[in-house]
Amino acid sequence: MKTTNTNSKELYEQHIVGNYPVAPLTLVKGEGSRVWDDEGNEYLDFSSGIAVNTLGHAHPLWVQRLGEQASTLAHCSNLYRNPNQALLAEKLTDLAGAGKVFFCNSGAEANEFLIKLARLYGRDMTGVEGRRYEVLTVKNSFHGRTFGGMAATPQTKIQKGFAPMLEGFAHGEINNLESFEALITDKTAAILIEPILGEGGILPCSVEFLRGIRDLCNRRGLLLLLDEVQCGCGRTGRFFAFEHAGIRPDAIGMAKGLGAGFPIGAVWVDRKFASLFTPGSHGSTFAGSPLACAAALTTLEIMENENLVEKVAQRGAQFRESLEKLAQHHPDKIKEVRGLGYLLAMSPVGETPPLQAALRERGLITAGGAAVRFLPPLNITEADLEAGLKIIEAALSEL
Repeated sequence: MKTTNTNSKELYEQHIVGNYPVAPLTLVKGEGSRVWDDEGNEYLDFSSGIAVNTLGHAHPLWVQRLGEQASTLAHCSNLYRNPNQALLAEKLTDLAGAGKVFFCNSGAEANEFLIKLARLYGRDMTGVEGRRYEVLTVKNSFHGRTFGGMAATPQTKIQKGFAPMLEGFAHGEINNLESFEALITDKTAAILIEPILGEGGILPCSVEFLRGIRDLCNRRGLLLLLDEVQCGCGRTGRFFAFEHAGIRPDAIGMAKGLGAGFPIGAVWVDRKFASLFTPGSHGSTFAGSPLACAAALTTLEIMENENLVEKVAQRGAQFRESLEKLAQHHPDKIKEVRGLGYLLAMSPVGETPPLQAALRERGLITAGGAAVRFLPPLNITEADLEAGLKIIEAALSEL
């Protein structure tokens, strides 16, 4: 279907549910680390569709492979096998360890699977359904907008209007092991954690905390479930963010960057617990389609061939150092720089939107929330990183 020149803002207001704030731009094209709006203005994209566009926009091989797969077999449902799904599951177990994989379509669905896994585990441990089912999460975390995800997300802005919440969740403090130990009861089945809180403002769990949580789960017979939806898939300079702590979880939820722009989610489950799911216990019509898996397989292939994880580790450290220097020059405007790799945040002294707007006016798109998040494509060039830093410097000087 050919795109025509229309007033997108007006059509949005007339025909699209208003669950998002009014967007400041209408984007119509992307190439590499850059995007263009409907007025021809060019922007550096340090949002990557909220950590989704791992390879930037329109990577030639990614585009080619999706076209080839779409012309061969796009969808067949999970009533039948498809080779791409098997190959992707093999690849993910190579990256995560001995286990099995469930495919879905989003991060929220991946986290819903983790919550269901916790309940199946509790039933398996006690022999009674509903006796051991509680999941502990971190305050200010974000696990999606399904009813399970909302209940696991202790934020009023997420839960408001949807009471009563699904029961069975309690929330401890990030990097406070004692707060989690105090919450454990005979009903607790699992602990669910983002190794780096994304929507919460890029708040990293410390190495000591993650190791302590792993030990706590071992001692108390709990599952350790990790939400790597935003911080995974190479964004921190390791394929999984938890690798920085040297631990091994029992299950990992992933999505966002896995398909580099094509919707796909996945959960890796340790082989010891994968058999808790049996035929009919869970499912998804669109999950693991030949097309979605082709997107993810191509993404992983390009990441490997171009050494992107290693580049993120090196260049991300340099990028953060540059951001910290800017923050030191503007202590009246920036409180803190946080994060790893290309998952970084500047926490402004005031509100986030004014700094975001100042950056956008100068040609740099970022992600917002509790802080200004810098999430460039993993294959961004050094020249584009430097150009982005110059825009940040100018915005801070003139703000």
